[in-house]
Amino acid sequence: MEILRTEHLYKKYGEADNQIVAVRDANLSVAQGEFVAVVGSSGSGKSTLMHMLGGVDRPTSGRVLIEDKDIYKLKDDQLAIFRRRQVGLIYQFYNLIPVLDVEENITLPLELDGREVDREAVRELAETLGLAGHMRHLPNQLSGGQQQRVAIGRALITRPAILLADEPTGNLDTRSGNEIMELLKLSNRKYKQTVIMITHNLELARQADRVLTIEDGVVESGKGAVEQ
Repeated sequence: MEILRTEHLYKKYGEADNQIVAVRDANLSVAQGEFVAVVGSSGSGKSTLMHMLGGVDRPTSGRVLIEDKDIYKLKDDQLAIFRRRQVGLIYQFYNLIPVLDVEENITLPLELDGREVDREAVRELAETLGLAGHMRHLPNQLSGGQQQRVAIGRALITRPAILLADEPTGNLDTRSGNEIMELLKLSNRKYKQTVIMITHNLELARQADRVLTIEDGVVESGKGAVEQ
């Protein structure tokens, strides 16, 4: 079943001779439970694409549909609520709140939404992420890999429709990066989570179900993992 679709998606900056087309006529479809990697070089438009898929940056034209809802028909306040509930975002630099401990960072989306926190679900998620012994630690008491695990937990706690990861291993050493990749694959399998990962790392991309490439803003659909 299709969970995400884009139709003739464009993002342009500037006007006339100074105009830059960051994403050009992107048409893609992602099935529920699929793990998709989007590969592109620096400046290819991959992060711009992810921001539009996640409801962070409105496109110049075109549509983004998540669970058949055209998200950019929503008003800004409605879009913010939809994004908080239906989209999990993981960034390269974690974006944790420094004065909140691990548990508070993970449950923050629920608190902001006024939803009751299921402590058993938090405990299970913490164990899955290897954070059970660190729930009272502040971000500055954690390694980079542990901080990224917290960011993954925060993205997963709402059980979003899609999980978007923008260079999630880009700020980590090889070992920590591999561990984060395994956690993303685990969330895909264990929670049936749809994952779209932006990366410039072809080795990581090869581990996804399907690989899309983007260059100069043009997305090319892939039919399966990149050949070894």
